[in-house]
Amino acid sequence: MNKHFLMSKMKSSGTAYLCFFLFGCQYAYLGKWGLQFLYWFTLGGVGIWAFIDLFHIPTKISNHNMILSSQIESIERRETEESHSRNIAMMAAATGNRNAIN
Repeated sequence: MNKHFLMSKMKSSGTAYLCFFLFGCQYAYLGKWGLQFLYWFTLGGVGIWAFIDLFHIPTKISNHNMILSSQIESIERRETEESHSRNIAMMAAATGNRNAIN
């Protein structure tokens, strides 16, 4: 997966609260459609679930972004290792060519 695509999937607590207060669609914002339909059908757990979500939205957003951050970090680590190996191979080739000429 592309790290720029993953970065575009990062979420904001402010937008999640906006979704929560306007449409009650904070789970849809996170891509959790099963939970979103359950939330709508139970009317936010008859208000109890909605009240709890009022305080847990930042944690849910943080967890979502943490997963994406770890995926981005592993992609960057892999890119760094590939770049390092490529540089070593170029150095070895340059050194080998110079020795062959002399």
